[in-house]
Amino acid sequence: MSNRIMLNQTSYHGAGAVREIPGEVKARGFKKALVVCGPSILKHGVVANVTDQLDAEGLAYEIYSDIKANPTIENVQAGVAAYKAAGADYIIAIGGGSPMDTAKAIGIIVTNPEFADVRSLEGVAPTKNPCAPIIAVPTTAGTAAEVTINYVITDVERRRKFVCVDAHDMPIVAVVDPTMMSSMPRGLTASTGMDALTHAIEGYTTKTAWEMTDMFHLKAIELISRNLRAAVAGDPAGREGMALGQYIAGMGFSNVGLGIAHSMAHTLGAVYDTPHGVACAMMLPIVMEYNAECTGERYREIARAMGVEGVDAMSQAEYRAAAIEAVRKLGEDVGIPGKLEALREEDLPFLAQSAYDDACRPGNPKDTSVEDLTALFRKIM
Repeated sequence: MSNRIMLNQTSYHGAGAVREIPGEVKARGFKKALVVCGPSILKHGVVANVTDQLDAEGLAYEIYSDIKANPTIENVQAGVAAYKAAGADYIIAIGGGSPMDTAKAIGIIVTNPEFADVRSLEGVAPTKNPCAPIIAVPTTAGTAAEVTINYVITDVERRRKFVCVDAHDMPIVAVVDPTMMSSMPRGLTASTGMDALTHAIEGYTTKTAWEMTDMFHLKAIELISRNLRAAVAGDPAGREGMALGQYIAGMGFSNVGLGIAHSMAHTLGAVYDTPHGVACAMMLPIVMEYNAECTGERYREIARAMGVEGVDAMSQAEYRAAAIEAVRKLGEDVGIPGKLEALREEDLPFLAQSAYDDACRPGNPKDTSVEDLTALFRKIM
């Protein structure tokens, strides 16, 4: 059996990294960008940190910002039309997971038009061509969409999110500049950071984890647990640590998959529009407790990476409990709620079945059932 690692062709890291974008555009011979971003960061001037660089070098672009927080099929289709109307030959994706995911779907459909319905991209779609070139510039420290082969689209009509996994959608360049994240409000910093922690822990415990991805995930857990509280408080060093930690987590989980914390978060987002990071953070300690018996000694290393002292002297039950408590306490410290008020008993059958059908579920270390997922959802009621 072989293991595959896919990463960006090039990535830039550190304050001021966005200044590298014009050079990459010129070196690659690109002519005109479709800048894909969310309406909020466009309004508040964050996008100008990139477009000012393009303007200074006389590089052409048009902006597409009609994107919801949980991007829809319609957002993608409108973006494809905008790309064609602009005469673009590449994409600059600026924002969190929503613009990144939208950009990936646009890029794939531009070069694989037989998937224009968007729904047919669910799962591992048999696309034939690499997507339109994407330069990805994250403005949140959480999704790591700039270095993954995954994206998630919301099907409003069917009240569900679907995961797409496609080796053809990897951005060719990632520009991870913590100054682009400096305007993130406290709540968004917390939720996206807990999403990154969920990526790292689920990636580390998934059935297909192996030595190289273990290295990425343990370092990501360490960086996130050490920096998230400070980042939420607005500390620049904490934000820089989170920018790196979330990217490293993406280097890992994109290549090995996730688990049911993400499956359950996806369906909560689709039904209640719950922010993805909040949903992940609520489910993560509950799912960790459920999975513990199938994780061997891995929770000891999670506890160690999160700064728990004395783990080598602990019993298996003790270090498993310590790892779960460290995750729960971090979420509490950064203001993540423990319960979802919108959740109703009558919704549980649909939620549980949707989570079971989600593409992340098979990677969970413990085989699950609709009945088990129902019981887990009840824990956040």
